[in-house]
Amino acid sequence: MGTDRAATVEVRARGLGKTFDSDGRRTEVLAGVDFEIEAGEFVSLLGPSGCGKSTLLRLIGGLIMPDAGEITVAGQAPQVGRRSKRFGLVPQTPALLPWRTVRQNLTLLPRLNRGRGDAPRGDAARKAIDVDRLLDSVGLADFAHALPAELSGGMQQRVSLARAFALRPPILLMDEPFAALDEITRSHMRFLLLDLWVDTNATVVFVTHSIEEAVLLSDRVMVLTNRPGHISADVTIDLPRPRRHGIEDDDGFHRHTAALRAALNGATATPIS
Repeated sequence: MGTDRAATVEVRARGLGKTFDSDGRRTEVLAGVDFEIEAGEFVSLLGPSGCGKSTLLRLIGGLIMPDAGEITVAGQAPQVGRRSKRFGLVPQTPALLPWRTVRQNLTLLPRLNRGRGDAPRGDAARKAIDVDRLLDSVGLADFAHALPAELSGGMQQRVSLARAFALRPPILLMDEPFAALDEITRSHMRFLLLDLWVDTNATVVFVTHSIEEAVLLSDRVMVLTNRPGHISADVTIDLPRPRRHGIEDDDGFHRHTAALRAALNGATATPIS
């Protein structure tokens, strides 16, 4: 785990299922999903396209309701966590407001949430945002007054990442945030994410298609099967932290990628419907 806190279950799912209806056709996306995620853990969801990873992320965040089973966040319904600003979200695309500068995009959410009387979210979550420190930590101090159109794709995603951490939410939900980046930028962003995570003690649930990315970042990796998705393997990544550049060449890293590749191959053994 990424913290020294006593183990506390932050997210729990039991028998979780989700079905979507479209044009008279029912598609069972998730079925019989069981898991627990402890506070401060970094957990990745790995699986084939269409297996329900993003759907599971949305269920955790209270954006959609399950059709079967139950899911709780800090012992309550995810919708309660949404109202108390318990979640931060980093999507695949940065979704920055184009007419606002980097600094303005970074401080927008704290300003919008100020004085709303939200439920307490812990001492860390109530800390005032240090914009200059956050900009410096993501290497954008010199671009504070730039508009998103003046930034590269990687720089825009750094703003998105910093914005998610700005409110210091207890839980960060990340849906393939680096998928559109080139490999060099993607590698840099992975280590940047780890540095920000260590500083906040957040619980992270991270969707990825990359085995190497999952190993590099995670405490645990949950492997989902083809649709309807369920968790076929829950693999602990016991590589030491902090994780630095070059760890990808370590024998232990290769051992974990091989184990995950075998688990993923087993999860995709049945045809995709």
